[in-house]
Amino acid sequence: MKTRVVVVLALVLALCTTAFAADAKAPTKLKKVESQNVCMITEHHMGKAQVPVTVDGKTYYGCCEMCKKQLAEDASKRKAKDALTGEEIDKATAVIGADDDGKVYYFASEKNLDAYNAKIK
Repeated sequence: MKTRVVVVLALVLALCTTAFAADAKAPTKLKKVESQNVCMITEHHMGKAQVPVTVDGKTYYGCCEMCKKQLAEDASKRKAKDALTGEEIDKATAVIGADDDGKVYYFASEKNLDAYNAKIK
């Protein structure tokens, strides 16, 4: 009886895993986007100009007053990891790429964005 239950559970798990994998989207190449069209808190390309926030002479962007406040008050929100190298970079000077769903990725240079895209098949 126990063996039968284990086999059934294993089959159910295998089916669920296969269904989940089928739903997962393959990564797509990123399109370079302008920073002023990105909410740097939600990490999303909004397709239109966002609210500028100037801190120490650098400009960041948020989609609302809450995001604007976070960018102004929390220095960690103004930093990102380069999606290719993992290097910490400043969002105000980053090259930004967006996927088909609008999720953004930050890069230290356009060369890094190009190298990231080259890895996607």
